[in-house]
Parts: sequence; structure tokens; C-alpha cells
Amino acid sequence: MSASTWDRFTGKLRRACQKKSMRTPFGVRMSDGYSFQVGDGEPRFWLESRSSAGDRALSSMDLFQVGDAFIAGALDIQGDMVTAFASRKVFSDFHPIVWIRRFAPLALGGRGQRQKDDEAIAAHYDEDADFFRTFLDRDFRCYTHGVFTTGNEPLETAMANKMRYAYDSLELKPGARVLEVGGGWGAFLQYGSEQGARVTSLTLSRASETFMNDLAKERGYDATVVRQHLFAYEGDGEKYDALVNMGVTEHLPDYQTTLRKYAALVRPGGLVYLDAVAMRRKHHLSSFMSRHIYPGRSTPLVLHDYLACVARSPFRVRTVIEDTRNYLLTCRAWALRLEAAREQVTERWGTELYLKFRAFLWGSTAGFVTGQLQAYRLVLEQPDLSETAALPG
Repeated sequence: MSASTWDRFTGKLRRACQKKSMRTPFGVRMSDGYSFQVGDGEPRFWLESRSSAGDRALSSMDLFQVGDAFIAGALDIQGDMVTAFASRKVFSDFHPIVWIRRFAPLALGGRGQRQKDDEAIAAHYDEDADFFRTFLDRDFRCYTHGVFTTGNEPLETAMANKMRYAYDSLELKPGARVLEVGGGWGAFLQYGSEQGARVTSLTLSRASETFMNDLAKERGYDATVVRQHLFAYEGDGEKYDALVNMGVTEHLPDYQTTLRKYAALVRPGGLVYLDAVAMRRKHHLSSFMSRHIYPGRSTPLVLHDYLACVARSPFRVRTVIEDTRNYLLTCRAWALRLEAAREQVTERWGTELYLKFRAFLWGSTAGFVTGQLQAYRLVLEQPDLSETAALPG
């Protein structure tokens, strides 16, 4: 492209940075070698185009196109990844058609829509279990945040802290029946079983189902794995002592229906543990996330909406813990581990999957840094009205 084209792009990008009050210095290098800097001082990162497709994506100033070019290898980022992804606000992300395609089917409702949602959720988790194990913790393979006591604590320790907290908060005794919503790669199934609980784990992913069944068989756990959506699950007629949901509330945006289902499955006096990534507005994911990471209607928890629904449910709130720092540290650890495994990942599963998750993990880390994302742990209690009635007076 001509120098005048790049001059126009340079001016457009600088004006966008000024409008968004972004003062972080960074550099841009186009595929023909043309380069320029935005802001004063040493660049914190460089956006580097590798081809004409990368040039077009950058000069479009459209975040959707930039994301697509990144996972296609047409664009790269050198330098501070967190700062780079935190600076994405200078690009536009206005895509009404993407939103309409995602949510218009809601008007149809019914079983067909839920089946589409199930398929969309499973699409994220049906990657090879070995792929996720390249960046998750080695002991529990937990795909949600850990609990760090220090900033430099190993991920494995943080996940052990998390498992212990979740189990203890449910006040379980050996032999207790626990329902887990979204078993992933067997983190709570493993921890709960080793403490003597009888865990039933629900999943929508065939890969997850196979992995957990193999884990339970290999280690002799008294555990059951069911590939079924929570809303379709009826159980065996006996209510559970507790329910665990680690990072799955994002895929259950109908809070009222979810809480009604919890109430139907958990006995009076039973407890619910859940943790989740959160945002202040529902269905506010970027177009990139909606298309490449979590298709369907998945959306981070909106805490104030969720608590309003809890107030209209049988449950009462035992505990709410703000966990944003813990999720930030977890995502950063995952991103670094993925980058360390780049050669293995690209050789076995391809460059596109590596780049997609690289963008996802660093982008999420940046989201926690900027405050766009938050995280919480909650414990809910299903009151035992018979005990209340027995109180004196």
C-alpha cells in the first residue's frame, strides 16, 4: 500500500487513542516494513502485520477483524501481552449482525434452542483432554480459578487451596452425595471422592465424559458421570446433600430456572458452592469471544442480577467472596504455560488452536487487570424449615 494510506491509518489510530484516553506507548509494523509509534516513550508492545491480510485487519480498526487475523497468524504481538490486550479498546467492536445471529433464536425458545446451546457449550470443551492439560494445573486439571495466598504461589497449590475451600464450605461428611454441574477434567470428582464423598458429575462434553469415567475407573472412585444438561437431569429420586458448580454459571444465564433446579435437587439444609467469572452487564462478550471461544448464549455472571434471583428463591446466601485477583493470577499462569508448550500444541493440534487460546487467555488476563472482568465465590444454603419450626419460642 502507498505511504499516504499508511499516513491515514496512523492518524486514525492516534485519534482513536486520544479519544479513548489511552496513553500507553506502542508500535505498529506493517508487512511492507512501514512502522510508526503511538504515544511517547519506549513502546510497551508492537503490533506486527505478517501479510496483506494483517495490513487490512489493522487498518480496518475493527477488533473482530484484528482477532481473526491474529488466530490466522496474519498478525502478531511482541512485548507486554497483558498491556497489548488491555489496549484493545481503541478498536471498534460494533457488530449487530453477530449479536442478532447469537440471540435471535431466543424468540423461538423451546427444546431446539437448548439443544443448540448445549452443542455450542460442548464445542469449547470437546478439544482433546491432553490439549487442556498443557496449561491447566497438573494435579486437578481445574478449568476455573485457584485461590492464591501469595502472588508467586504455584498454580497447583492455588488449585489445592480452592478444592479444599469448596469441599469444606459444603460441610460434607464421608458418604455424602454431591452433584457437580460441569465436571470438566475431573477436578472436584477427584478431590471429593478422595475425601469420601459420592460424586455425580454432569457434563455436556464427550471428551470430558470419557476422561472422568476413565479417571474414576482407574482410581476406584465411587462416582458417576452423566452426559446431560442440568435442566434435563432428574436424578434418582434421592436429593443431594450438596451441589458444586465450578465455572459453569457462565453457561446457565437463566438464573431463575437454574436456582429452581438446584432447589429441586438439593435436600433441605443442603449447600451449594459456585464460582464464576463476572461482568457488570449480561451478554457483553466481545465479538471475538462470542464467535471463537464461547458460541451460543454463554455470558459471565452478573452478580447483582444473580443475587436478586437468589432473593426470590428458597436459598439464602451464606458467603460471597470477591475473587478477581485470583482469576487474574490463574489466567496469567495458564497463558504462560500455554506459551511454554507452543511447540507441542502446534505440532499436535495446529497453530490456529494455539493462537485462539493464546488470545483467549491473555485477553482474559487483561480483562481482569482493567476491571472489565471480575470473579466471585458464593455459598448458598437451602433452608431446612423443619429445624426452624422446632426452635423454642
